[in-house]
Amino acid sequence: MATYIIVAIIAYLIGSISFSVIISKKMAGFDVRDKGSGNAGTTNMLRTVGKKAALITLICDILKGVIAILIAILAGNIIQNLDKALLVQLAGIFVILGHTFPVFFKFKGGKGVATSLGVLLMTNWQIGLICLVFALVLMALTRMVSVGSIAAAVLFPVLVLFINQNYIVPSSNLSYLIYSIVIAILVIFNHRANVKRIFTGTESKISFKK
Repeated sequence: MATYIIVAIIAYLIGSISFSVIISKKMAGFDVRDKGSGNAGTTNMLRTVGKKAALITLICDILKGVIAILIAILAGNIIQNLDKALLVQLAGIFVILGHTFPVFFKFKGGKGVATSLGVLLMTNWQIGLICLVFALVLMALTRMVSVGSIAAAVLFPVLVLFINQNYIVPSSNLSYLIYSIVIAILVIFNHRANVKRIFTGTESKISFKK
């Protein structure tokens, strides 16, 4: 039991490293949460700091998910008789929670999309890639990052129902289904304000010309 708790705490602490805040202060001299949408994420970094800062933030946030899952795998390999799938699932959920509610930054973080992508790609590269392509297509069509992010979150559990291979740790589809639903709920919850703006037609759109 102690190992599961430790892995969850480590994943949460990794998620709590808000690279957007660190990078925005370093490169632009302000906290990204004080500008634009107030969100500590890649899209707001793009709008308020620039492409380079946004790209660095995106990569770092994805890596948070990747590293958390790798630590869970390492723990499962070192300590015998543990449920490795459960370790992966706890790491995936808690690194996203850390990104959303970072203990180091007054619990005001991002929406967890990039970190979720890292988690998905590590959990099941096939599902991760499908969700990524699906999100990118919707973002290109609607010019709304939120639409692609929410749709990909909904697609995740649907794919788990039909895909039972390429998981980093094989386990029952039921456990991964519960895991995928929890992550989908987290991402959708973090986009609740966006959902309201989408329905009222006031959601911000990105420009591919800039």
